Amino acid sequence: MNSKAEILIVDDDTNTLATLARAFRLAGHEATVCDDAVRALKLALSQPFDLILSDVVMPRRDGLALLEDLKTNGVAVPVVMISGQAHIEMAVRATRLGALDFLEKPLSTEKLLLTVENALKLKRLETENTDLRSRVGKHEVVWTGETMRRVMAQIERVAASESRVCIYGETGTGKELVARTLHERSPRASGPFVTLNCAAVPAELIESQLFGHEKGSFTGATQRYLGKFEQAHRGTLFLDEIGDMPTIMQAKLLRVLEECEVERIGGDKPVRVDVRVLVATHCDLDALVKSGAFRQDLYHRVVVFPIRIPALRERKEDIPALVQHFAGEVCRQNGWRLVRFSPDAIAALQAYAWPGNVRELRNIVERLLLLAEGDVDSSAVLLALPRSMASVAHPAIEASTLPLAQRVADFERATVLAELERHDRHITNTARTLGIERSHLYKKCQQLGIDLKAVEGS
Repeated sequence: MNSKAEILIVDDDTNTLATLARAFRLAGHEATVCDDAVRALKLALSQPFDLILSDVVMPRRDGLALLEDLKTNGVAVPVVMISGQAHIEMAVRATRLGALDFLEKPLSTEKLLLTVENALKLKRLETENTDLRSRVGKHEVVWTGETMRRVMAQIERVAASESRVCIYGETGTGKELVARTLHERSPRASGPFVTLNCAAVPAELIESQLFGHEKGSFTGATQRYLGKFEQAHRGTLFLDEIGDMPTIMQAKLLRVLEECEVERIGGDKPVRVDVRVLVATHCDLDALVKSGAFRQDLYHRVVVFPIRIPALRERKEDIPALVQHFAGEVCRQNGWRLVRFSPDAIAALQAYAWPGNVRELRNIVERLLLLAEGDVDSSAVLLALPRSMASVAHPAIEASTLPLAQRVADFERATVLAELERHDRHITNTARTLGIERSHLYKKCQQLGIDLKAVEGS
């Protein structure tokens, strides 16, 4: 057996319970025993199990009724049925009700453990498939420069730990992507990755979203709902924009983080959860603590290891790689041929301030590809940038009456001069930032009338 599992055994025979519990514990699993189907349902509703093994014939309520109750209450746990009075009709009914397997007594310990192992493998595969489906269209962290290298080094350092991480960054910088990377490089990678945007959920619903609710606990609660903490059991819960969480919910979150237990709305028993919590915010949490908008005790619980994601304007050296990645992604999704971005186009993209960060860059790349009739050049970039933002890249664009070719040349000249100044007129570093060869930069400067004779450090 490769992993430890929490198994609930339901049987009215005490000897069977003792024998099965001993076999599972020797195999490295945790076993909870119960001699009654009604109590078994309460256990399944109050704590998470990886597998339920249930006898069919029992007093009060039989195993098939328990199977129906589990399904009705939304308990999505693999169930294996066992019986000493098995017949074809019983096995067929159990399968139709959702039983994973049906075993006859007397049980072979070897066969039983193999069945459990296969059930756990199936559950892991379903979890992985769900995770993969949720990630369709999402990209990996793309970077080439020193700024992001330092960030990735921090991610590698903390990913393998259980430490809570607070990810700071402007909107669109990729905070959720960093959180997912932390999860995928952690020992919890095979577990679920669950997200909740605290700013997107109304204040009156956030408690239900986090902790869940029982059927009938409030108007509209037509069925039992497992909250994000229970959904993320043995995995990672990512709370985005935690700075926007209502103060009353901050106190309840703090209690859960301290006690590792949640209580559903309308529930009467706490549920143990094993979750690593990652948070993110675009706010200054220190300032929120000082103003009283964010609890200081919660701050110290969630900001154990802070990671700051730089804005795109602070990592312009990554833009060529990001453009290539996004272009390839969009072309693959749409079945288009791959379009080339000229060095001038890349330079134009690097000159823009990117208030929407990486998210905005991807949108612009997709827009350029939709409009492209050939390779993308700098004039296409200028036309694709938002009109309200065009002056950020080149203040003279909107007011100019010059022909397009002259405006493009002026824009390129301003871009190259600005990058030369930023790199203390170092040719090699400037060329690298612009995403072009050193020789091409010399030619471009000659075309634009930029005198490089006095350039230092080239």
